[in-house]
Amino acid sequence: MAEASGGIAGWFRNIPVFVNQVKAETDKVAWPTRSETVRTAIMVVAMTLILGIFFFAVDWGFSRIVRFLLKLA
Repeated sequence: MAEASGGIAGWFRNIPVFVNQVKAETDKVAWPTRSETVRTAIMVVAMTLILGIFFFAVDWGFSRIVRFLLKLA
């Protein structure tokens, strides 16, 4: 397939075209502002902490239940 499109030399000739297309697409991206990025990062950290505490509590509760049931046996 490489022979049909110009081989290795054709591939190397297409690199600048690819880079220019990437730059053009990057210019179209709606980048978030600094405050949006900070706000999003804070929300990610907060949700991670909340979920970590929640799953810790659930795991602790289930382990207590299993220990209780094993003592009955």
